[in-house]
Amino acid sequence: MTIPTTLADWLSPDRTALLVYDMQIGIARQVPGADETGRRIAEIIAAARRAGMRIAFCRHLSLPKPWMGLFATRMAMAWQRTDDPEAVKPWFLRDSEAVAIIPELAPQEQDFVFDKLGMSAFEGTPLALAMRDAGLSALAICGIAMEIGIEPTCRHAADLGIVPIVIEDACGYGDAEAARRSVDSLRFMGDTILSNTQEFLSAVARPH
Repeated sequence: MTIPTTLADWLSPDRTALLVYDMQIGIARQVPGADETGRRIAEIIAAARRAGMRIAFCRHLSLPKPWMGLFATRMAMAWQRTDDPEAVKPWFLRDSEAVAIIPELAPQEQDFVFDKLGMSAFEGTPLALAMRDAGLSALAICGIAMEIGIEPTCRHAADLGIVPIVIEDACGYGDAEAARRSVDSLRFMGDTILSNTQEFLSAVARPH
């Protein structure tokens, strides 16, 4: 068994896919610095396409209100800062503008776009099945937000035996301190490869 030792080896298109996490209109509007994050991700996507890497986009959905049970309602109350369950409104209903990927990163026909209800991009989604079927063992991740969904996705990937590769400066956040703690925790655990945009661009530009 040969273990890849360089980022370029890990980012071989026959080994790794790129996941663009929750770059939705309704989420980007809430996160400071989302425009700069989007510009970096656009560069990353373009480089991944040139390299022949598979690209996936996940989108966060809300359940329609009749389907919101105890957990979904409590979570929405926390996010919407209300103590009244009746005041909760589903922010991310299917086919609403809030769910759409920002126009600058519009997926193409060959991309895999899937929806999720939870924070991990693997929970209740076909991502792991699709990756295994394609023979992929690692996942490069960028998007929003580090402390909300990207850290849980990295944890879940590791539990599935998939190597997570975080493009740190292409991951937005709502709370800088919480995002720093997430990165520190991933670094401490050691199962996530931490990279940045320039390293990613350089690595995928090399012939494999």
